Amino acid sequence: MIEALKKHLIRISIGLLVVLIFLGHVVFSRWPSPPYQLPLISTLEAVIYDTRVRLTMPRTVDPRVVIVDIDEKSLQEREKGGEGRWPWPRDRLALLLDKLFDKYGIAIVGFDIVFAERDESSGIRVLERLGEKELHDVSQFQSVLSTIKPQLEYDNIFARKMKGRNVVLGYTFVNDDDPKLASKKGLLPEAIFTAADFTGRPLKTTTWNGYTANLAELQKTAASAGHFNSIPDDDGIIRRVPILAEFEGKYYEPLPLAMVRVLLGGPPVKPLFPEDRFTSRSYHGLEWLEVGNQLRIPLDDVATTLVPYRGKKGSYKYYSAVDVLNERIDPAELKNKIVLVGTTAPGLLDLRATPVDPVYPGVEVHANVISGLLDRNIKQRPPYVLGAEFLLLLVSGLALAMLLPLLGPLVSTLTTSGIVLAVLVTNVVVFHYGNLVLPLASGLVMILLLFMLNMAYGFFIEARGMRQITGLFGQYVPPELVDEMAKNPEQFNMAPRAEELSVLFSDVRGFTTISESLSPEDLSLYINEYLTTMSLVIREKHRGTLDKYIGDAIMAFWGAPMADPDHAKHAVLAALDMQQAAKDLNEKFKAKGWPPFKIGIGVNTGLMRVGDMGSQIRKAYTVMGDPVNLGSRLEGITKQYGADIIIGEGTRERISGFVCREIDRVRVKGKDEAVAIFQPLGLEGHVEKPKLDEMKLWNQALKLYRAQDWDMAELQLINLKKATLDGTLYAEFLERVTAFRAKPPERGWDGAWKFETK
Repeated sequence: MIEALKKHLIRISIGLLVVLIFLGHVVFSRWPSPPYQLPLISTLEAVIYDTRVRLTMPRTVDPRVVIVDIDEKSLQEREKGGEGRWPWPRDRLALLLDKLFDKYGIAIVGFDIVFAERDESSGIRVLERLGEKELHDVSQFQSVLSTIKPQLEYDNIFARKMKGRNVVLGYTFVNDDDPKLASKKGLLPEAIFTAADFTGRPLKTTTWNGYTANLAELQKTAASAGHFNSIPDDDGIIRRVPILAEFEGKYYEPLPLAMVRVLLGGPPVKPLFPEDRFTSRSYHGLEWLEVGNQLRIPLDDVATTLVPYRGKKGSYKYYSAVDVLNERIDPAELKNKIVLVGTTAPGLLDLRATPVDPVYPGVEVHANVISGLLDRNIKQRPPYVLGAEFLLLLVSGLALAMLLPLLGPLVSTLTTSGIVLAVLVTNVVVFHYGNLVLPLASGLVMILLLFMLNMAYGFFIEARGMRQITGLFGQYVPPELVDEMAKNPEQFNMAPRAEELSVLFSDVRGFTTISESLSPEDLSLYINEYLTTMSLVIREKHRGTLDKYIGDAIMAFWGAPMADPDHAKHAVLAALDMQQAAKDLNEKFKAKGWPPFKIGIGVNTGLMRVGDMGSQIRKAYTVMGDPVNLGSRLEGITKQYGADIIIGEGTRERISGFVCREIDRVRVKGKDEAVAIFQPLGLEGHVEKPKLDEMKLWNQALKLYRAQDWDMAELQLINLKKATLDGTLYAEFLERVTAFRAKPPERGWDGAWKFETK
C-alpha cells in the first residue's frame, strides 16, 4: 500500500491541493472580501438550490390562503365593470373590508400595499380651502360642509373599518446612499426587538436607513403591520425574505409573520440562540425565532428565511377585487380564509423572478411564506452547515485524493459515479424530508474535478509510459499482454535478466524444395500466410512472445516480459496447435495448387538470459543460454526421429495433463550432459487408444534397447514399424541395434545417443 502511494505521489499531491482550495472556499465564504470566494461555486449552489426546490415542491393549491387581486379586470373603467385606475378611493377599500369580513367571513386580511399618502380623491381638501377663504362667511356652506365632511374623509373611513378587525398593513424599507436623504414617511409599527433583546450578542441582519410606511391614523387602527421587503440574490432571484429587518437599532417583522402572529392571538417573539460554547465572533448564534410556544422559524446567518415555494404561479386561488366588491363570489369560497390583497396587473410592477417562475407575483411570495410558517416546513440553512460542508469536503476529498490514483479508469468512474449519486440522493432526501439545506455545489465540483484531474493525469502522463511499453513490446507480445503491462509500466523494461522460461523453435522441412516450385510472388504469399498463421497461434491464442523470424523458421518464448507460471504448458499447447494449424493451412494451400509443408518444433525450458541484447547498431528483445541452444537442437532432430514435436526434459518436468512418450536420451553437439527428450502426443483424454497402445509397445522396445537386449529390441521395433505408417523413429533405432550388435557400446553406457552435427 505504501509503495502504491509513493508511486502515485504526484497525483495524490495534486488531489490534496484541490481539496485545500475547496476547504479555503468554505473557510473564507464568510470572509468580508469577495476575492477569497469562488464565484462559480456560489452561482452553481444557487442553481442547485433552485433545482431542488422545483424537484420537491408539492405543486398543490393551499386552500387556506387566497389572494384578492387588483388585476386588469379590476382596473377597468366603471362603465366596463371595473373600479378604475389605481389608487382607488379609500372608501372603496373600506367597502372591500366590509365585504371581506361581513359578507364573506374571512379570518384575516393583509395588504401588500402601502398607504403612505393621504387620499384626497373625495375633494374634501378643496371644500375645506373654500370654507377657509371664499366661502368663509357663508353659514349655509359651513353647515353643509360640517355635515358631509365625515363622509368625505376617506382615510378616516378606512381607518374606522380596520378597527377591531384582523387587518395587517404592509410597508417597505428603503436604502439611500446618503442616509440623511433617506425617506422616512409614515408611521412604523412597533418593533418586535431592540438591540437590548440580544444581550450584547453580535447579530448580522439586513439594515436599512429609510422607510415608506402607512399614514399614522391607519397604522394606529390596524391590528399589525409587516414589511414586504425581499432580498434578491446576485442573480436577481428571490429565494429569501428578511425575518428581521434592522432600522436604527430596532428589528421589524415581515408581513407574513405579522399576519400569522395576529392569527395566533399576537404571541410574543423570542430569539433562540445555541449554547454559549458554540458561539463565536464570526457566528452570531441566532438560529431561530420562537413565536409563543406554537411556532419556530429557522434563520440563516443574516436573519433571513427561505421561501418555501409550493409551485409555479397559481398555487393560491385568485379572486378579482372587483368581484369581491360586487359580491360575485360564493361566500363559502372565502369563509375563514387568510386573504392577501395585492396586484398582478403588469402596470403596477409587482412581479418578481423566483426559482420556480421568472415572472412571479410578489403577493404570492408572501402567501408561500405564510403557508410555510403554518405548515412548519420552512427550509433551514443555519450557519453551522458550513462546518458540515467543511467536514464533508475534508473526509470525501482526502479519501478520493488518496483512492482514485490507485484505481483503474473503469473502477474510478464507477466509484466516482456511485459517490456522486449517493451525495445527490442524500442531499435531496435531507432537503425534502428534513427541511435542511446542505451545501452541495462545492462537494460535487470537488469530486468531479478530482476525477477529471486523475483521468487527465492518467491519460496525458501515464499514457506516455503505456506508449513506451507498447513501442518496446508491441511487436513481440499479444495486445492483451501489452495492455496488462501498460497498467504498471515501471515494472517492465528491456534490461537483461536471468529467468526460467520456455523457448520454442519451429522450421519448415524441405523449404528449399518448396521455394523452388513457386514463383517469387507466390512464394511471398506462401511464406507470409504461413508465418501469419503460426504467429497468431503463438501470440494471440497462447500469449507467447515472438522473438524473431529466420527465413521460414520461428523463434518464440514464454514467461517474459510478462511473468507466466505456466510458461512450459503454454509453449507445448502452442506447439500442438501449430501442428493442427499446419494441417488446416495445407488444405488451403492444396486448393491454391501450392505444395504442402511439414514443420518440426522443438520446445525446451530452463534458466535463460532475457532482455534487449545485441550491438550498438542493432538490438533485439531476445533470450540466450544453453536451454535456448538445446531448444534449437531439438527442433533440428525432429526429422531424424520422425516426430513433429520434441520437448526437452526440463519442459516435461514442468507440465502435467499431457500424454508424452520418451523418445531417447541424447547428447547434442557441444554438450556432454545427456538429456531425455519426449514427444507430446496430446492432452490426456484426447489421445486415441491405438496411439496409447503403440506408446506402451514403444516403451517396452526402448527398455529392451537400453538393456542391450538387441534381439528382443529388434523384434519389437520391427513389429512397431510394420504397424505404423510413419516408422521413421523405429527405423532409426533398428539401424542403431544393427550397429551396436556389430560394435557394442562402451561399458557404463547410459543409453544416450550423441549427435555430432547441429
